[in-house]
Amino acid sequence: MAPNRGTLIVLEGLDRSGKSTQCERLVSHLRHTTGQEVSHLRFPNRTTPIGQMINSYLAGSTQTEDHVIHLLFSANRWESAAEIERLVAEGTTVVIDRYYYSGCVYTAAKQIPDMGLEWCRQPEVGLPRPDVCVFLDVSAKAAMSRGGYGSERYERKEMQDRVRELFGELRRHRDEGEDIMVVNADRSIEEVGEETTSIVAEVAKKVTASQQSLRKVEAW
Repeated sequence: MAPNRGTLIVLEGLDRSGKSTQCERLVSHLRHTTGQEVSHLRFPNRTTPIGQMINSYLAGSTQTEDHVIHLLFSANRWESAAEIERLVAEGTTVVIDRYYYSGCVYTAAKQIPDMGLEWCRQPEVGLPRPDVCVFLDVSAKAAMSRGGYGSERYERKEMQDRVRELFGELRRHRDEGEDIMVVNADRSIEEVGEETTSIVAEVAKKVTASQQSLRKVEAW
């Protein structure tokens, strides 16, 4: 008998919103409570040749044309798409720190003509669609007060303000509106973690009960 498939979980938010901390807490919680294998991925994946190009761009050491860097970010996700599908099908729960949602909003936030959300999202069509995306909502001003802010290219208040607005716009579309759950991240690590694990547990129950295959990102 085939195992129940795993759950595909994404955590999103502004820079310094606490994503990495909450991903680590969630992975640890799931490993200790579910009995399932849990895999933790992060995008961009800076270990691949494409990821190394992205890392140089984010660090400000190279300049890359905006269309090109957007497609490199997308290609970096596509490098892992088959592996994500395999893991989930085999019963592994996959937790991802940033995914295509960030790819869309960070490029659209540059306000370049003809590079709006719809254009930015098109290369993501066909990727594994998450069962849930937890958006850790914190203001850019609050994020700026956290340690390490400003070390990468996009960590500027005006950019982060636009990113937050665009996440709101993204949630007005059907698929993203169904998948994205907003958590107030301007609270203690423990409070944010408790709400996040509660959301994930509820979604995982529905995934198991429905026996629905992992979906794909569809075109708008």
